[in-house]
Amino acid sequence: MDSVQIIEIKENVLADNGLEAQRIRRQLKEEKTFLLNLMSSPGSGKTTTLLRTIEHLKNDLRIGVMEADIDSAVDAEAIAATSVKSVQLHTGGMCHLDAGMTEQGLQALGTEDLDLAILENVGNLVCPAEFDTGAVQNAMILSVPEGHDKPLKYPLIFTVCDVLLINKIDVLPYFDFDMKKVVEYAHMRNPRLKIFPISAKTGEGLGAWCHWLWEQVDTWQTS
Repeated sequence: MDSVQIIEIKENVLADNGLEAQRIRRQLKEEKTFLLNLMSSPGSGKTTTLLRTIEHLKNDLRIGVMEADIDSAVDAEAIAATSVKSVQLHTGGMCHLDAGMTEQGLQALGTEDLDLAILENVGNLVCPAEFDTGAVQNAMILSVPEGHDKPLKYPLIFTVCDVLLINKIDVLPYFDFDMKKVVEYAHMRNPRLKIFPISAKTGEGLGAWCHWLWEQVDTWQTS
């Protein structure tokens, strides 16, 4: 019986994606545009958090947003209502964006006159974490109703992210959510992970998060 040749397609695809992502970052550096990749599960409050972040920063930074979804333009329309540049990306059923898809979005958005471009990735804790989009930094949102054990169940996304926003802290009294444990578990996966407890609804904690983000943009532009 002849032996069967096994081709590791996924490894090759990810390697090519990584090279394209590096090229995107070099281009963004030349333009002094900071790209943030924002990930989370559906319903965690990505768009609401993004709207509040824009509210805090739009007078200091020129911001553009790419909204990635399998279908609809609901989120992009909500962002556009803030007078911030916004484009909707439809993934055609795919549960993530890769570097090539992100580049198409950046071209449509136009980054030459932006300080901060934000990619709101498809709602998912697994697939988006596997692909380098070319972002300068990755952020994720974990909401209180999702539970404090998610770093144990979905390790990769906590590993690849630079910052974790723990959203919906206004409902902490109503859920069995242990803040100390989630911080411990998240730092088990990534000791360097920056963590901000926030409430996108009430605004609690958003000042610290927005100041941190502003500092990252400033460092990217001046270093």
